[in-house]
Amino acid sequence: MTQVISRFDDLRTALAGTVVTPDDPGYDEAREVWNGEIDRRPAVIAYCESAEDVARAVTFARESSLEISVRSGGAHSGAGMGVGDAGIVIDLGRINDVVVDPVARRAVAGGGALLRDVDAATQAHGLAVPMGEIGHTGLGGIATGGGMGWLTRVHGLTCDNVVAAQIVTADGRILRAAPDENPDLFWAIRGGGGNFGVVTSFELALHEVGPQIELGLLFYAMDDAAAALRVARDVITDLPPDVTFQVVALNAPPEPFVPPEHHGKLGFALVVVGFGAEMGHRAVVDRVRGALPPPLFELVTPMPYTALQQMFDEAFAWGSYVYVKALYLENFTDDAIDVIVSRTAETASGRSSVHFYVLSGGYCDMTDDATAFSGGRTPRLGVFLVGLASDAAVLAGERAWVRGFFDAIAPHALGKGAYVNELMPDDVHRLPASYGAKFGRLQQIKAAYDPENVFHRNANILPAS
Repeated sequence: MTQVISRFDDLRTALAGTVVTPDDPGYDEAREVWNGEIDRRPAVIAYCESAEDVARAVTFARESSLEISVRSGGAHSGAGMGVGDAGIVIDLGRINDVVVDPVARRAVAGGGALLRDVDAATQAHGLAVPMGEIGHTGLGGIATGGGMGWLTRVHGLTCDNVVAAQIVTADGRILRAAPDENPDLFWAIRGGGGNFGVVTSFELALHEVGPQIELGLLFYAMDDAAAALRVARDVITDLPPDVTFQVVALNAPPEPFVPPEHHGKLGFALVVVGFGAEMGHRAVVDRVRGALPPPLFELVTPMPYTALQQMFDEAFAWGSYVYVKALYLENFTDDAIDVIVSRTAETASGRSSVHFYVLSGGYCDMTDDATAFSGGRTPRLGVFLVGLASDAAVLAGERAWVRGFFDAIAPHALGKGAYVNELMPDDVHRLPASYGAKFGRLQQIKAAYDPENVFHRNANILPAS
């Protein structure tokens, strides 16, 4: 180890960016990731400023036998894959420029850009790309793993809208991946995660969105939860193409639109978002209202798209203690509803939540084999059981809650796979089932571009032997 440490000066000389070691000021802050439970001590952190910096850092790591972790700006991996013990962290946070061509409806975004960076740049032109729903998430992990959010029903996943990428491979090459250039690599990085290299920039297809959208949020008490889920089941079967729908079980936040007597109350929010004419959105909201008792509270209003994209930022604040499990449901069956309502009632932290993404419409426009994404393209619900806490002691209870919930709902799941961006270390056995028939092809591509499995701190796909 002494020999390796002595070479960190060589790394400093080689990079335009900054190198931080345990002896440097700011080391403890530099090794942090979003999940506060993760407490790892890398040997060195390399803040890269270009693809060339990344290539040099990868080469240095291999020559020094250092395990590589890649942190794509947001460090939002629940499993903390962006930092490891005794290895090197390649941080892309400074590679975060977003350049928009409004005429071509394209954006080139650095691999370290945050979702809020991309939204700010694209919304200046009334454009957007489908992404996740927390502004301080990094684009890199979202885009390579899939990318679900408010726009998925309308314009598909993030990975569906990646039209090209620049990637640093395990041997230090800087390649372009596109339909006409390294097409196998292009296919793999759209859903295969960080297994194939470090993506330093994405070229993204953009769509006309906003800047104002229509929000409808109706919050129902636990006594009405089962009825609310049955209504959701009916409504989502024939949504207008420019309307998206989500169900979120959560504790009511202390926001001005929530009556004080309901602050902290557990319930189910039916969330209707319209990206087109107000009339279509309002019709869906009125349909929900007409089928249920009055909600505890509601918020039906136009709002900026950028505000919608950051609506959960505070709830999922940096430093939260996190444990997640994910699966797919075909629908809200009566049996599944019974499990969902009873298990939701058992959460105790006041911060945990359950998210049901309605995946239909634009999500189904892409054929299943067009990308490496780990979910089938038939209509379904993406389910995320999120244990969230302010400290490790509380998280221990919420972890048990998430696991019990998962075990109870799993018999109703659509297959045994999951969205790979939310696979925790105790779920890696679900990886082959998540990719299904694509898994063998991914292993072959892994063998071609990373035969030694240099990039393994991810939802890891072993190279074909």
